[in-house]
Amino acid sequence: MGAHVISAALLRPFRRPVASSGLARLALLLFLAFSAQAAIRAAAAIRAHPVDAKPGQLRKATLRVAVEPLPAEVAALARGATGTIALPALPVAAATYVPSADDGTVRPAQPFSTRRATLLDRGRALDCLATAIYYEAASESDDGQRAVAQVILNRVRHPAFPATVCGVVYQGSERASGCQFSYACDGAMARLPSRAGMARAARIAAAALAGYVYAPVGLATHYHTFAVTPAWNRQLVMTAAIGAHFFHRWQGWWGTPAAFSRNYVGGEPIPGPHLRVPPAPNIPALLAAAAAPPPSAPVALTRAETIQPTYSEAGMPIVPTANGASPADPLPASGQILDRWKDSGKPLR
Repeated sequence: MGAHVISAALLRPFRRPVASSGLARLALLLFLAFSAQAAIRAAAAIRAHPVDAKPGQLRKATLRVAVEPLPAEVAALARGATGTIALPALPVAAATYVPSADDGTVRPAQPFSTRRATLLDRGRALDCLATAIYYEAASESDDGQRAVAQVILNRVRHPAFPATVCGVVYQGSERASGCQFSYACDGAMARLPSRAGMARAARIAAAALAGYVYAPVGLATHYHTFAVTPAWNRQLVMTAAIGAHFFHRWQGWWGTPAAFSRNYVGGEPIPGPHLRVPPAPNIPALLAAAAAPPPSAPVALTRAETIQPTYSEAGMPIVPTANGASPADPLPASGQILDRWKDSGKPLR
């Protein structure tokens, strides 16, 4: 199916709303052009690598792309990033837990299906999954990227995580230190992706969304690079070591195939990190500050050593002396005024 036919099919449900606004029409056409291009890439990838192909056959078909050298800035993207942070432990469903189902065997996940999702959901899921594969594993081999994609889709089907691809990829990005995938919070997305690297990530993502299962990682929901050792990996079961990453699943019932029971139905949010949530205000401290009396303004005092001797006693009470004068009174007593000056200051008549 050509790009023109795909675009016409996508435009049909939106014809009426778009006619009301020229600006909205332009934005929608740009979006649909991108979606059509992504759909064509996805279809080509699926045709070139069928879902039921054996892993060995798929590796042979993609070897030519895998050995292409990557730019230095792309190869450094995954260096030292953990990919995930610690998550709270989940309660064990004792009534349904069968210990023999958790014998350490690496069991592959079920094929992922998007048949119940809309075209818009499929386009957004492809965008989010390809972006995560690129920024988390651009320097990895095709198998390394398939492993990362499998972890993300395993989370989508597990009840402990969001039910959408974009929700899983950007989980916790509304908090500065809460990202499950480090690239959504550490500023990595400010770097423009390599065209060849992103095309390879999109091809891996399209195959995974179409049902290709990367069996070696099993039911892994966590991973980290060899450069770090997060505390949470001691409570998990390692399933594989592929490229620079170690992959882990939960212990107990939550790590068995029965726990991955959620079906994907779409509802993808807009791709991208979530809006940051400001920290919650300290209500008790705000109430205490409002009830406290306002602080009085400090009184500025002049230091004693800076006062000139002439004014050192200024402001002190006047104590009369025996002759009626005060020590601080600069005027002479009336008995000391000469007769010729006694009428000084009186009005003239």
